[in-house]
Amino acid sequence: MFFKFRPKESPWEVVERKTVDPVRMYEDEELHIDRVNDVDICGTYVFDVKKHGQSEADVRNAVVIARQQLLREIATKGFNILLTERSSSWNLTVYRQVKHRRIEVRYCGRPAHATGKLPSIHAPPFMDVLKDLYS
Repeated sequence: MFFKFRPKESPWEVVERKTVDPVRMYEDEELHIDRVNDVDICGTYVFDVKKHGQSEADVRNAVVIARQQLLREIATKGFNILLTERSSSWNLTVYRQVKHRRIEVRYCGRPAHATGKLPSIHAPPFMDVLKDLYS
């Protein structure tokens, strides 16, 4: 009996890691909060970069899309905002495997339900730390 072995795959190598500390997203006067979830909710999202190299825009888009996805997930539980984005609000890791790139974003926040007119959605906190990746 012969066994076919898969070709040896190269492991993913960590190229860069950035973490942003928790930050309160709204002032108390801005919202009327109905209820707040007891615990933070986190989501991990992985993006494969298709083109040859990645740019700062690719990394920024990954963080923004991860946040949007987390907001969609909390909406299914009856919440409509992230009151605080904490527990290392977002954590970004860039991986490399030969010519491939992968971006992993772990986004966390405390879901809440606010009534009345909601303020416009803020950009994810501290996006400027991503400039260090490309300077």
